[in-house]
Amino acid sequence: MINAPTDKILAIGLISGTSVDGIDAALVEIIDHHEKLETNLIAGYTYPYAEDLRTEILAVCAGAPRSLQQICELDDRIAESFAQAAIAIMAKGDCLPDLIASHGQTVFHRPPVTAQDGKTGLGYSVQLGRGAVIAELTGIKTISDFRVADIEAGGHAAPLVPMLDILLLSHPTKYRVCQNIGGISNLTYLPPKALEHPEQVFGFDNGAGNVLIDMAAKKLFGVSFDADGAIARQGEPNLDLVNQWLEQEFFRIPPPKSTGRELFSPEYLEQCLNECQGLSNGLSDYDILATLTEFTARAIAKSYRDFLPVFPDEVLIGGGGGHNGYLMERLQDLVKPAIVMRTNDFGIDSDSKEAIAFAVLGYLRLKERYGNLPSVTGAKRSVLLGKIYQ
Repeated sequence: MINAPTDKILAIGLISGTSVDGIDAALVEIIDHHEKLETNLIAGYTYPYAEDLRTEILAVCAGAPRSLQQICELDDRIAESFAQAAIAIMAKGDCLPDLIASHGQTVFHRPPVTAQDGKTGLGYSVQLGRGAVIAELTGIKTISDFRVADIEAGGHAAPLVPMLDILLLSHPTKYRVCQNIGGISNLTYLPPKALEHPEQVFGFDNGAGNVLIDMAAKKLFGVSFDADGAIARQGEPNLDLVNQWLEQEFFRIPPPKSTGRELFSPEYLEQCLNECQGLSNGLSDYDILATLTEFTARAIAKSYRDFLPVFPDEVLIGGGGGHNGYLMERLQDLVKPAIVMRTNDFGIDSDSKEAIAFAVLGYLRLKERYGNLPSVTGAKRSVLLGKIYQ
């Protein structure tokens, strides 16, 4: 029997990921049963960016030079878009939340750097869409800047969703992996009774998620993404190229580790395309997309075998990649005998999972409870995540 709740609040979680598809908004009821949390999704929706704003964000992510004034103006435009998304999701739920928790839009991420002398410098991560603007425009207490404190404690500040996973998705007897496939793919490893042994939980970014597939779909076929993997399904992946790409340094580094568009960039895709087209027989565009999809799936599966202490019984998928049926089929084949499912089967909407996670992280910050897992991020200590704007 679950104890009577000690607290119950309404929170909005907001995030735009590395795919820069738009702003994921979730209006969530959070119920605290003596530190065992329960969430109920009241409304979830993705609000697309204005096309010119998305273009500018992608340009900045790709390293296009901008003045400080232009960056400040972009920061405000993103914050205004996030505030509009919060107001819109409130209207869908027809209720006023107690807080807004906004991750913002990542435009730059640098993991901690180890110098030749062995000393490790702090990482750096930039999320635009400042919380003060969101609080001002909505009139609601807003928590943002979730990654800063973990970086200051020596961590990667990524991934942060594992806190949601350990609170809501651990199992008493099964080994689980919660696998997010957004622009970048990342995982949480949950041993049995993970809530009782948080030091055994860890997670890391395991490679490109949708980012290379999406960019290639746009470049080769003129579409924003490969719906259900229908295009890749018509091709034949080149496994020699896939195995060659998997020898790159990022895939050999043990966790904790994080990555982003700084690595899996348009230039990275161009190199992949050149290698595909430079083969003696040449790959068709369908073969190229199949090869990039296989690369994504095999990077995920390889990371399980290389870095997890126990191979999982179940793989729980969140993020937009779960809609790519071909990618899901390839992943299921590669991780047998583990069973691949979506988090929807466990009461957490896979499309809204990251937004729900930041709603929960906002609640933890409000209650002055730690939000990071040092075993995941590599931070030296547990810290409060987020800054509060009244």
